[in-house]
Amino acid sequence: MRRDYNNQMSADTETASNGSAEVRDLKKTVFALREELERSRRDTAEAVRQGVSGANAEIAQLKATISALRDELQEWPLRRDEAARLAQAANLDEIKQLKDTVAALRDALEAARLQEETAVRQAMVGAQDEIAQLRTTASTLRTSLEQAGFSKQSEIAAARAQDHAELVQLQATVRALRDQLPAAPAKQAK
Repeated sequence: MRRDYNNQMSADTETASNGSAEVRDLKKTVFALREELERSRRDTAEAVRQGVSGANAEIAQLKATISALRDELQEWPLRRDEAARLAQAANLDEIKQLKDTVAALRDALEAARLQEETAVRQAMVGAQDEIAQLRTTASTLRTSLEQAGFSKQSEIAAARAQDHAELVQLQATVRALRDQLPAAPAKQAK
């Protein structure tokens, strides 16, 4: 029995030794599996963290884009109004310049008309003065002729004829000047 006991002990020891080795192997396997599980959890957590970080970065970028677009949308009416104001100011400036140009042209036209009227008046006054001088000269010549009492009728007739010719010429000159005078007011009316 002792032998059986020894055999059994030896078998038990061997079984125990086999069992210990199996337990040790199982513990190693459990440890390795825990390590693998922990590594897998860390990797998953890291992947989740990176995914969340990437998503947060994309969300932040989208928020910034939305904010920029919102700001631009809010500024749009201001920029549109400013552009309209600048265009209106340019139009008003151009209108003012055109009005100034029209006024300057009117002033220049009025000055030219007045200058022409002045020239016509001066020409009329000059012609009237010349006519008056010629009449005075003719009258003086007649008086001189009468006072001198020339004896020769032919000289008197010649002098009278000359005076008459001058008078006719003066009258023709006066008529020509008068014909020119109505033409000048017609030019003024234009």
